Amino acid sequence: MTEKVQQLMKDVPAIRWTALVLLALAMFCAYIFMDILSPIKDLLESTRGWDSTAFGTYAGSETFLNVFIFFLIFAGIILDKMGVRFTAILSGLVMLLGAVINWYAVTEMFKGSGLELWFTNNLNYIPGFDELGVSPFYRGMPASAKLSSVGFMIFGCGVEMAGITVSRGIVKWFRGKEMALAMGSEMALARLGVATCMIFSPVIANAFGRPDVSRSVAFGVILLIIALIAFIVYAFMDKKLDAQTGEAEEKDDPFQIRDIGKIFSSLGFWLVALLCVLYYSAIFPFQKYAVNMLQCNLDFVKPEDGSFWASNLVTVVQYIVMLVVAATAFTSNFMKKKKVQFSLLAISVISLLVFCYMAYQRQSAESIFAIFPLLAVGITPILGKYVDNKGKAASMLMLGSTLLIVCHLTFAFILPEFKGNNIGGVIVAFATILVLGSSFSLVPASLWPSVPKLVDSKIIGSAYALIFWIQNIGLWLFPLLIGKILDWSNPEIAKAVADGTMTSAEASISYDYTNPLIMLAMLGVAALILGLVLKSVDKKKGYGLELPNIKH
Repeated sequence: MTEKVQQLMKDVPAIRWTALVLLALAMFCAYIFMDILSPIKDLLESTRGWDSTAFGTYAGSETFLNVFIFFLIFAGIILDKMGVRFTAILSGLVMLLGAVINWYAVTEMFKGSGLELWFTNNLNYIPGFDELGVSPFYRGMPASAKLSSVGFMIFGCGVEMAGITVSRGIVKWFRGKEMALAMGSEMALARLGVATCMIFSPVIANAFGRPDVSRSVAFGVILLIIALIAFIVYAFMDKKLDAQTGEAEEKDDPFQIRDIGKIFSSLGFWLVALLCVLYYSAIFPFQKYAVNMLQCNLDFVKPEDGSFWASNLVTVVQYIVMLVVAATAFTSNFMKKKKVQFSLLAISVISLLVFCYMAYQRQSAESIFAIFPLLAVGITPILGKYVDNKGKAASMLMLGSTLLIVCHLTFAFILPEFKGNNIGGVIVAFATILVLGSSFSLVPASLWPSVPKLVDSKIIGSAYALIFWIQNIGLWLFPLLIGKILDWSNPEIAKAVADGTMTSAEASISYDYTNPLIMLAMLGVAALILGLVLKSVDKKKGYGLELPNIKH
C-alpha cells in the first residue's frame, strides 16, 4: 500500500489565493493611508496653511528615511534573514506608529501646544542635508507639516518594507504557478485603496459641517490596524506552510554584503530598477496632486444643499457601485463559460457608466479621480495571465510607457482647453484617468515577476529592496519638484494672497499645472527608451523576460 503524499498548502488554489487576499487587504489599507491627504490638499492649504511647497515636501517625506538612511536596504536584509512572517508584522507595526504621529500633527490638540512651538523653532536647518539640498524640512514650513512629515517618514519605512515583503510572499506561494497573475491581482486589488481614499477622505474631512482633515487621517489609522491583523493571520498560514515543506524562516547562511554585489553586477537588474523608478515617479507623485489638478482645470458647480448629490448617502452608493465594477471586471477573468464572462463584463461596463454619471453629478474632482484604478482591476489579471502563458514582459513595459506619455500630455494641453465646458472636460478627464490607470497595471503584471529571473532566489528579498530603494529616490524627489514647480510657475497666486485680492481657498484651486505635467511626460519618454534597451539586452543575455513564467 503506497503512502499518501501530503498536498502542500500552496498547491491548493483556494489556500494560496487566500494568502494573496490577506496580503492584498493589508496593502489596500496601506494605499488608502498613503494618499489620505491627497484629495484634501485644498483643505490643508485653507485650514492648516500648507502651500504647494509644504504639501510637496510632506508628500516626498514618505520615502526620505528609505532613501537617505538606507532603511529599505536594511529592510531587505531583515527580510532575507528573518523571513516573511517577522517582516510583515514588523512593517504593520511601523506603519501604524507613523500613522498615529501623522494624525496627531493635523489635530486641534497639536495647535497651540508646546510641541507645535518646538517644531516651529526647530528643524529649520539640518547640517549636511541642507548643504546638499535634500533636507526634509525648510525654514518657514508649518509646524503641522513638519510633524506630519516625521510621521509620514516612519509610515513610509513600514509601507515600503511591507511592499517588498508582499512581493517575496507572493514569490514563495506562487513560484512556478500563476505568479504574474498573482502579483498583478494583488496590486490591482490594493489599488482600490486609491479609489476608496479619493471617495471617502473628503467626505469624512467635511463631515459635521466643519472641515477637519484629522478625521480623514484617523480613518486611515483604523484601517492600518486592520492591515496589521491581516499580516498576523497571514503569518499563521505561512508558518503552517513552512511546517509542511520543512523550510525554516531564518536562513542557514547569513546575508553577506557580497550578495548586494551580485545584484548590482546584473545589467538586467539595473534596467528593471531604472524602469521602475521612472514608471512610479510618473504615477505616485501625480496621484498626490491629481485631485487638485482637476480642481484647477475644471469648473465645478456645487450641488444644491439638501439634494441627494450633496448628501453623504451618495458617497456610500457610489462606493458600492465602484465595488460592483471592480468585482465583476476582476472575476470575469476567471470564468470559463463565455456567457457568464460576457455577462459579468456587461454588468461591469454598465456599472462603470453609472459610477461616472454619479461622479459628474457630485461635481467633485476626488470623485472623478476615484476611477483611476477601476480599468486596471479588470485588465491586470488579463495582462498577468498573458505574461504567465505567453511572456512579452519587456514589450508590455514599452506599451505602458507610451500610454504614460500620452496621458500626461493630454492633462497638460488638452484638458485645459475644456475649461468652461464642464461635460467635455469631465469626459476627457475620465478617459485619460482610465487609460493612465491601465498603463500602470502593466508594471506589476510584467516588471515585478521579472525580478526572480534576474537574481538568485536566496537574495530575492534584497533585490526587491534595492529596486524599491532606487524607486524611492524618485518618490522622494518628484512630489517635491512638482510642488516647487507649481509655486515657481504661479508666482501671481502667492502675490494675490499676500495682497488680499485672493483668498487661500481660491488660491488652492487656481494653479496652472502645465509645467509639472510636461516633466512627468518626460519620465515616460525616458522609460520608453529604457524599455527598448531592456528588450535588446534581454535578447543578447537571455534573461528570459520575453518568455512565459509558467513552465509547461
